[in-house]
Amino acid sequence: MKFVSKISQFSKNIFNRFSSEQDILTRNVFIYKYLYYLFLPVFILPLTSCQQSKSDNQTLKPLPQDSSAQVYFNHSQTSEYKEPYRDKIRKGDNLEQIIIDAISQAESTIDIAIQELRLPLIAQALVKKHRAGIKVRVILENNYSRPWSDLATDKLAADKLTKREQEKYQEFNKFVDINEDGKLSQEEINQRDALKILRNSKIPLIDDTADGSKGSGLMHHKFIVVDNRFVIVTSANFTLSGIHGDYDNYDSLGNVNNLIKIDSVELADIFTEEFNIMWGDGVGGKFDSKFGLQKPRRDFQEVIFGNNKVTVNFSPASPTKLWIDSSNGLIGKTLKSAEKSIDSALFVFSAQRLSNILETSHQKKVKIRTLLEPDFAYRFYSEGLDMTGVALSNKCKYELNNQPWSNPIQTTGIPLLTSGDLLHHKYSVIDKKIVITGSHNWTEAANIGNDETVLVIENPKVAAHYVREFERLYSNAEFGIPGRIEKKVKQEEKECGEIKAPSRFAEKVIVDINTATVEELVTLPGVGKKLAESIIKARREKHFDSLQDLDRVKGIGKKMLVKLEGRVSF
Repeated sequence: MKFVSKISQFSKNIFNRFSSEQDILTRNVFIYKYLYYLFLPVFILPLTSCQQSKSDNQTLKPLPQDSSAQVYFNHSQTSEYKEPYRDKIRKGDNLEQIIIDAISQAESTIDIAIQELRLPLIAQALVKKHRAGIKVRVILENNYSRPWSDLATDKLAADKLTKREQEKYQEFNKFVDINEDGKLSQEEINQRDALKILRNSKIPLIDDTADGSKGSGLMHHKFIVVDNRFVIVTSANFTLSGIHGDYDNYDSLGNVNNLIKIDSVELADIFTEEFNIMWGDGVGGKFDSKFGLQKPRRDFQEVIFGNNKVTVNFSPASPTKLWIDSSNGLIGKTLKSAEKSIDSALFVFSAQRLSNILETSHQKKVKIRTLLEPDFAYRFYSEGLDMTGVALSNKCKYELNNQPWSNPIQTTGIPLLTSGDLLHHKYSVIDKKIVITGSHNWTEAANIGNDETVLVIENPKVAAHYVREFERLYSNAEFGIPGRIEKKVKQEEKECGEIKAPSRFAEKVIVDINTATVEELVTLPGVGKKLAESIIKARREKHFDSLQDLDRVKGIGKKMLVKLEGRVSF
């Protein structure tokens, strides 16, 4: 009945709008087009998206959760919820409510480090606990630490917004304009502008300029610590598009994200230390906060609780630090442990060394499947192209050490999502029992410039949740190189002439340090016959398990280890 009523009302509006004789033709064309697009989803789309509806509409039985580590997905097919802002009933876990519930249970402290916070219900939950005497601290990225509503009185700042920022600002105005009168009242702002809600209540808040700089590479953390016991780590920003969906796009379900809530005092201690380093003495104090490369160097930290073994690392890593000791190094080390399979769902993948490790695993018959966000999957720097054996140039030049796979795979693709939604995961599952997750994108920028979190969780029960999410996305994905990319490669050949072939990392022979002969070892930089013999003697006593193990060989110091990195295997 509602549908018929809407058609009737539409007819009246159209006839009133095109009432003059000369507008009759225009009116008829308008009505025809409207009805065509109105009924298109009913008669046409089911034929073209039956695969999507089959997978997305199916309700699955929830998997058992680990008592100490619960996993959630905002596109999950095991539950449904009613969105609080658009009153939309949809499938998925309400990540915002999970965060609010964690905040609500706080008895002493709440620490939040998040790139962007725009959800008013989270802000209101923080205000409630703050007023109850709970210690609340918030760290934001400086580019997202200003209330949107401030721009209404700052035309100069509003005019400097990028096109994307302009779109977000316009969406914010629609979201805050509760009575839809085209104006933002102070009452509406105080209800819907999350940062204004926090500032009005004087909740302590800083951003990454608190160290006296113009900001770090990117304060990209997305974690919460409650009562120095509960830790929430997610790939999602606390925004409408990050969790629920674009406010002015009713079909949007939000960027595809995951969240894990962990009950561990030991893990909470590690995250609290990271938070305190960034916090310094807090609001309005000395410039003693530390972000980015100013943070002290720390090694990987490992905790065991319940059935979980978790390894944690925070970015960024100094360029002088060995790659194997960085967050990307931790990811690479974990990938190397794979014996059967590696399934990855990634927002952006441009770290060449990680691609090289996956290629080596592929050569060892490990099954590699990768899903990438469509916006980044086919850019010249994307390792997704490498995996499919394709190289794209940037202004007729290839990236340094670019390495398309010599034996490409057909299991790298892009998920089919609602327009406007992004694949925002940053996780990988190894042998269906180990999970790499966190805020860390698989890029060099994340590794050496941003404040990021990487978690490696060893627990098959936890991994099962990430496996199911991957299968959901994989079953409704497109694979292979799109025609437009193939066309672009051919166009480059015409416009650029002969492009210099990508320098292949593999051309630098990688030597197995535990089996190489003296003749093979001396091909390594800085290794002469005498040092080669020392290496062989040392490995007879005990095999080398990592690059760091080599420092027990006399004549190999830190500078030598840097030279050997990427040239030896174990």
